[in-house]
Amino acid sequence: MLLGAMDDSQHSTVMSGGNAAFVESLYEAYLSDPQSVDAEWRTYFDELRGGARDTPHTPVQQAFLEIGRRRAPVVVQASGGVNAAQQAAGALITAYRVYGHISANTNPLKWRGLPVVPELTPEYYGLTSADLNERVQDGHFKGTLGEVIDQLRRTYCGAIGFEYNYLPSREREWFQERVERNKGRGAFTGPERQRIMAKLNAAEGLETYLHKRYVGQKRFSLEGSEAFIPLMDRLIQRGGELGVKETVIGMAHRGRLNVLVNIFGKKPADLFAEFEGKKVLSDDPDIAGDVKYHMGFSSDVRTPGGPMHLALAFNPSHLEIVSPVVHGSVRARQDRRGDTERRQVLPITVHGDAAVSGQGVVMETLNLSRLRGFTTGGAVRIVINNQIGFTISDPRDTRSSRYCTDVAKIANAPVLHVNGDDPEAVVFAGDLALEYRQTFGKDVFIDLISYRRHGHNEGDDPTMTQPIMYREIKDHTTTRALYAAQLEREGVLPAGEGDAMVSRFRDRLDAGDTVVEEMENLEQSKLAADWRAYKNTHWTEDAPTGVSEETLTQLGAKLASVPEGFKLHRVIERVLKTRGDMASGNTPLDWGMGEMLAYATLLVEGYHVRLVGQDSGRGTFVHRHAVLHDQAAQDPMNEEYMALGHLAPEQGRVEVIDSTLSEEAVMAYEYGYSTSEPLALVAWEAQFGDFANGAQAVIDQFISAGENKWQRLSGLTLLLPHGYEGAGPEHSSARLERYLQLCAQGNMQVVVPSSAAQIFHLLRRQVVRPYRKPLIVMTPKSLLRNKLAASPLSELTHGSFRDVIGDDTVTGARRVIISSGKLHWELFEARNEAGLDNVALIRLEQLYPFPADALRAELAQHPSAQVVWAQEEPRNQGAWLMIQDDLRGVLADGQTLTVASRPRSASTAVGYMHRHVQEQKALIQAALGAREPQAAQEAVTTAIKNAQAQS
Repeated sequence: MLLGAMDDSQHSTVMSGGNAAFVESLYEAYLSDPQSVDAEWRTYFDELRGGARDTPHTPVQQAFLEIGRRRAPVVVQASGGVNAAQQAAGALITAYRVYGHISANTNPLKWRGLPVVPELTPEYYGLTSADLNERVQDGHFKGTLGEVIDQLRRTYCGAIGFEYNYLPSREREWFQERVERNKGRGAFTGPERQRIMAKLNAAEGLETYLHKRYVGQKRFSLEGSEAFIPLMDRLIQRGGELGVKETVIGMAHRGRLNVLVNIFGKKPADLFAEFEGKKVLSDDPDIAGDVKYHMGFSSDVRTPGGPMHLALAFNPSHLEIVSPVVHGSVRARQDRRGDTERRQVLPITVHGDAAVSGQGVVMETLNLSRLRGFTTGGAVRIVINNQIGFTISDPRDTRSSRYCTDVAKIANAPVLHVNGDDPEAVVFAGDLALEYRQTFGKDVFIDLISYRRHGHNEGDDPTMTQPIMYREIKDHTTTRALYAAQLEREGVLPAGEGDAMVSRFRDRLDAGDTVVEEMENLEQSKLAADWRAYKNTHWTEDAPTGVSEETLTQLGAKLASVPEGFKLHRVIERVLKTRGDMASGNTPLDWGMGEMLAYATLLVEGYHVRLVGQDSGRGTFVHRHAVLHDQAAQDPMNEEYMALGHLAPEQGRVEVIDSTLSEEAVMAYEYGYSTSEPLALVAWEAQFGDFANGAQAVIDQFISAGENKWQRLSGLTLLLPHGYEGAGPEHSSARLERYLQLCAQGNMQVVVPSSAAQIFHLLRRQVVRPYRKPLIVMTPKSLLRNKLAASPLSELTHGSFRDVIGDDTVTGARRVIISSGKLHWELFEARNEAGLDNVALIRLEQLYPFPADALRAELAQHPSAQVVWAQEEPRNQGAWLMIQDDLRGVLADGQTLTVASRPRSASTAVGYMHRHVQEQKALIQAALGAREPQAAQEAVTTAIKNAQAQS
């Protein structure tokens, strides 16, 4: 039976006039067979039922509709042989399924109390004490109405609050059956309960040990949330039974050290050495290391289903940013295993209560969960809910929703709110969550409601801001002590065994060896990707990237063709015809063809390609056309064609993905993917280079510093459209200077390629060379179709990417201009037009690592020349500030250095086309020496002032 979930106005609209009889007949048909009514009515009735399981019965339905129409207490009248108690039971069961979580006993602290939900009381339905003695039965609930209400309270208002009624019907019924069959908490055998106790004892034991031995040192204690450790243990062991082979975990500081020791099997002795400053990651001065609660770890453990590889992701202090990194890593591992059902690799992400609702990257990551290019088959997401965000504990200041987990609803993910002081309920929530994820391939949340015994860290005093909450915490018995007493009372443990376990665990910590019995090994895992070939290599490693003309021609022909009957857009039809001419060598290759051939050749050599961006299929500037769409298609499932996926029978994997409008989560996801797949070219493409700003935390904390801090290799490539074409401040600069500022100790590569051949060799070099560093590419916009940047097919058949490209047309030049990207070709045209045969143009294609030897050799051909660095960006931006010392260091005797650029500016670029044109003209004139070098900067400034005066 049901309780109406619609408000008065909705019911009156549906039931107005003569519609009532019609609706009632529809509802009767729906109860017999939901598919017999159309989709809109089916959705309406689904929502109205709230997950209840009804059978067709007109009098019952009539009573339900009467209840739903009225908000005031209703005296349910017996009708058609159905007594009032039976009708009320149905309404109450629905109410408990929908609203029970609000009144559930999920909070181990009592200082706030529980809200009252009128719909959960018999009085709401006008029932009397006599009605409570009537016998009723509905599914797993039977007895007197009073007994059924008691059963409902124990099931839906016990230690777990279940939110699942917004799920699709099949998932809702799945949850409902398991919750009600198990009375809301499940049952465990003696050995299972003893294991829960052992893990709980280990969780508290480690924290107590560290608190006494390392007084006042930060460790971000798990105390108050110790049930998290038996929960994690259960997920791993049960996961093995359900076919999981790898588990990747992402979590912030809280409880991290406990997870390392009690789940991953890290030796306590190693942890103690870190506390005492005796153990560092490396003595290498180029390795910075990180604090111990940021460090990752991996190990193999035994499970009932076989060995499982565990990986704990490294992470910085940026809240929640590790979540998309974990998902990217999981996707790579699934792809490597061929796990298309995404059941063998499990992501577990651990969140904080204030952060999960406060950090936008959580929403961005959840939005990826069902998308084709990003799904990982769902994650188990655990919120360690201390009920206090740093020093805030009032929900009025932390969120606008009832629960911190309400963000889960955007992914249609169920939420299990569970009392952290009830470890068996916590473990049962883990069982439900894991089985749901493995069955439906969707995210699920466990809201572990607990408390924080100390402050944000062990040096913080929370009583300054939370005196009421911490008065209760001070006197609150620990979860371990509560559970030990329960098990001893019930005879599961002998009397006094709880205290004996504490002593034995302390002895094991003193011994310093691993405390996890299921450890498989402590050496290099055979289940993990092998990165050894990429360690201790240098950026100067020789890596020829040329490909035979025969192979290029064959692949080019495939890139220019589509299946028979596939109708192309008329513009793309011309593009593919031109590509056919390029493949045959009749026409120079444009940028798009050079790039596509790079991907194609890598794929047929067995490497993998994953290109992700907000318009990567066709390219933001309509140059790539990697994914084509059938203009005559009728079936949306079969209207796409990607030639890169049909090159050879044994080719590598390829994905070209139009991503959601997210920078931070998607870039973090691709970083995670790149750290788990060394044999793939993984590229994230910005719609405009400027938009990477939205992912600055990923660039700062992971891409630029991940290897230096954590020895974590990544070959992630960022493709950032960059170039001044008068498009305004947000569509000109990829902030080149920011990447160069982050460059040190050989951590990244920053390049500005200037031709189709260069992008071909560059992308191939990124994978073929045994060297894995992030690659930042300033890609062009107008240059994509500039004929000067086109390359003959022959330039792809030999050599590799050239860090520096000299000027073979001039020797002994009076003036040498060094530039990058499209500015080189503008200088080239201006020089030739002016007939300046004593000006040499050098292209600096790689800005970092700085190719000093190659540039020095080119400059040596022009002794005593005036050397000019020319850039489009303002002088306080672009490369000049970061590379001027490097440029001076390669000058030959007698050479001097100056700069031609836009003047300093707070904005990256002007917003008016005519001002841009004047600036660019003045910049080029200054670089070419139309005025004396010392007047170059003044010339640009004067031109800008003139333009401003005109506007």
